Amino acid sequence: MSSVVTERYNAGRLADRNVEAGRGDKAAYVAPDATLTYDELRRQVNRTGHLLRELGVGREERVLMVLDDTTVFPAVFLGAMKIGAVPVPVSPLDRIDNYRHYAEDSYADVVVTDEALLPRLREALDGLEVRFVVRGVADADVTEFDAAVAGQDDELEAWPTHRDDMAFWLYSSGSTGKPKGVVHLHHDIEVTCETFARQVLGLREDDIVFSTTKLFHAYGLGNSLSFTLWFGATAVLMTGPSRPDPILAKLREHRPTVFCSVPALYSALVRDEDADGAFDSVRLCVSAAEALPPHTFDRWQERFGLEIVDGIGSTEMLHIFCSNRPGAVKRGTTGEAVPGYELRITDDDGRVLEGPAVGNLEVRGDSCAAFYWHQHEKTKACMRGDWFTTGDRYERREDGAYVFVGRTDEMLKVGGLWVSPIDMEHVIVDHPEIAAAGVVGVMVDDASRIAAFVERRGDGTPDDELAEELRAMCKERLRRYEYPHLVRFVDELPRTPSGKVQRFKLRELAAERSGRT
Repeated sequence: MSSVVTERYNAGRLADRNVEAGRGDKAAYVAPDATLTYDELRRQVNRTGHLLRELGVGREERVLMVLDDTTVFPAVFLGAMKIGAVPVPVSPLDRIDNYRHYAEDSYADVVVTDEALLPRLREALDGLEVRFVVRGVADADVTEFDAAVAGQDDELEAWPTHRDDMAFWLYSSGSTGKPKGVVHLHHDIEVTCETFARQVLGLREDDIVFSTTKLFHAYGLGNSLSFTLWFGATAVLMTGPSRPDPILAKLREHRPTVFCSVPALYSALVRDEDADGAFDSVRLCVSAAEALPPHTFDRWQERFGLEIVDGIGSTEMLHIFCSNRPGAVKRGTTGEAVPGYELRITDDDGRVLEGPAVGNLEVRGDSCAAFYWHQHEKTKACMRGDWFTTGDRYERREDGAYVFVGRTDEMLKVGGLWVSPIDMEHVIVDHPEIAAAGVVGVMVDDASRIAAFVERRGDGTPDDELAEELRAMCKERLRRYEYPHLVRFVDELPRTPSGKVQRFKLRELAAERSGRT
């Protein structure tokens, strides 16, 4: 992709490009706090850039962003990049100890946040020399965002950054240790827009995009910022938790044409009795974050007449690099390599496997992060030359489609045999009384066992008979040893803000109880 970007390139000019293309009066963002045209967004970005400079933020210095999805987010994110600084968005729902880690690890001196989050951040960052920028709060220790940007200049010349300069960081959590700072470059945004967004999704200027995944997340950042601004489309933002009721309200109010979400929410929405007619304006549904169960795809298509285009991406690759194609979805698969990316399967010794195979998925493409900040050994382990080791195990079928098997660190070995938790989860949620499932390994009496945590639909109470039915279904559809020895019923599975099941929490729950339910 190096031919499509100049040596001097600043990704913070996304709003400027649309004004220069004649879209100044078109809505860029429809958000709970405001609706911004592209020209209003451009001026807000410029004012924010001036404010950050006034606060002492210099080239490549980091700006920590702890924000929900309002117009403040794109203003700060683009404004920081435009002055050559580095925005670092993180989850507003994160653990309090992680916020201190983000500030200390990134050396951020300025923290931009929402009024409701300020007390937690003050507690988390106590003793650190940081300046808070907050909308709606003004005191001696805080810069009030609206008042501070109001008096700034509307015009701002972009810093002449190089296409390979640091542009922004995203923090990625692993199964162990503190979250890792994933360093992305200015040209990475353009790569994802010209590959997945253009060549797979076919996004257009007249699209209205609504993503249930928040802007701080790589998936949401692409959906609601990079892609929409690149093509001159309109993004609908939503604050608060991503739950069916507010999602359906946004769909009816703004009638988006592109809907981006995650499997857990697709499953909840397709079961919602109030969802009739909500997707009448949608032409394209996109899914990522974890594998889409085939039964969810089937129920969605049957109820709404829409395919779900499932794909896989990562924080390190910035967005989706393997995907199905609209109009040609291969049900139950993650599809094939996105144009501009290459995939390969390797065994545990690093040997490349040809033809149909099961092994570790690796990818290469020009949107790959430069490195992990302060994680040299992890960088060497995961970014080998121009190939990135995803940590996912995949099957490549005869027809070239890729099927998710499980995370490398989540595959279960029982009785000396490898078992995929994903296969069992897909079978379990096919039961009409089950809403969701998470399968993990656990030690019982010094032996490896499989535990399934399941959400039951409605108000049904846990019972041994249903647990036995689930085991029987797995034994019938899978290999005889691929079934949960333990079945535990929970009100709700623990999930990340992006919708992924937090398996480490399930393992903790399993360890608390070794008896059979």
